[in-house]
Amino acid sequence: MARVLLLMTTRTYRAWAFLEAARRLGVDVVVGSEQHRSPASRSRHTTLTLDFGRPTQVVRRILAFAEDHPLDAVVGVDDDTTILAALAAAALGLPHNSVESVLATRDKYRMRRLLASAGLPSPRFKRLSTAVDPAVVARRAPYPCVLKPVALSGSRGVIRANAPDEFVDAFRRIVAMLEADGTGHRHLLLETFLPGPEVALEGLLTGGKLRVLALFDKPDPLDGPYFEETLYVTPSRLPTTVQEAVAAATSRAAEALGLREGPLHAELRLGEGGPYIIEVAARSIGGLCSSILRFGTNVTLEELIVHHALGAEDRTLEREWRAAGVMMLPIPHAGIFRAFCGREEALCVPGIEEVAITMPLGQCVVPLPEGDRYLGFIFARGETSADVETALREAHRHLELVIMPAN
Repeated sequence: MARVLLLMTTRTYRAWAFLEAARRLGVDVVVGSEQHRSPASRSRHTTLTLDFGRPTQVVRRILAFAEDHPLDAVVGVDDDTTILAALAAAALGLPHNSVESVLATRDKYRMRRLLASAGLPSPRFKRLSTAVDPAVVARRAPYPCVLKPVALSGSRGVIRANAPDEFVDAFRRIVAMLEADGTGHRHLLLETFLPGPEVALEGLLTGGKLRVLALFDKPDPLDGPYFEETLYVTPSRLPTTVQEAVAAATSRAAEALGLREGPLHAELRLGEGGPYIIEVAARSIGGLCSSILRFGTNVTLEELIVHHALGAEDRTLEREWRAAGVMMLPIPHAGIFRAFCGREEALCVPGIEEVAITMPLGQCVVPLPEGDRYLGFIFARGETSADVETALREAHRHLELVIMPAN
């Protein structure tokens, strides 16, 4: 029986989707996590407790384990494990992205430089030290502009500034975030703001060739000051020529970064100069969003990823014919999540398949730009993308989420 190592944090949304994919494929699973209380600890799967902060030690531990329990694939489930997965796969001689390419996806400044060098349309950008005087930089900044941490993901710390006073406030807010996280990151990225709608592309790379699995429209405008994503709907309603341009830009971006194997998730903004790459990640779509994707006869995205990682012949499966979408429930303000109601009414909306509240009651919740979680997700399917979008918005109107002040 083939054996796959799934590297994941204990906080990931993705654990059960990958574990179920492995079960359906008949694959033996080893879960590598930073705590013994891993997503697999309540199941029958083997677990490896790994110190994710010590990559060299992690690789040695995996190699030692593989001597007695050979591994056929290594999959990094989320952002925090993609680099470790590349290191481990390289040490084991398994197909993988280079460590340098994955590092480029985790460093926004490095990624911007590589994309610009490859001739891809890019905003003007500059790296800033957290030690600079923001008031001085603000006087020379282009407006509107966007400030973001170099290394965080999921729109955390991404803030638009339209004037010098907003620039200074955004800069100080991001620096405070980085200091609170204790990651040691000391740089921000300054970019000109790009107007236009956003899309997200889900793909799979084989030997550097990109296969587009789904293209999502984001119907809600993402103009700031924060960039909290809400709606993802597929198939895209964009003209075919635009969709082809998005796929071509993403393929060129993967090549520029050196990505060649495995899942890819890209965020693009459609500006006057064509599709602009906002982000490229060497992993699949985050949260619970992948549950709306089905291929062939009910094959999941995670099954495709694990199947590909094992080196099996790629399944040339098309996404199901029905439109699908997800709404990520935003956190409107900080406080304690006390109650929610309206779920049954939301489920009665035609096309709605599930309403999942993933934040426990009594939990302290924090919105963007500091927060990195959603209250939950709404999932829908329908005849058309317009039907799906309408269903998601109607279901959301039925929900009442009660967040009380923390004190």
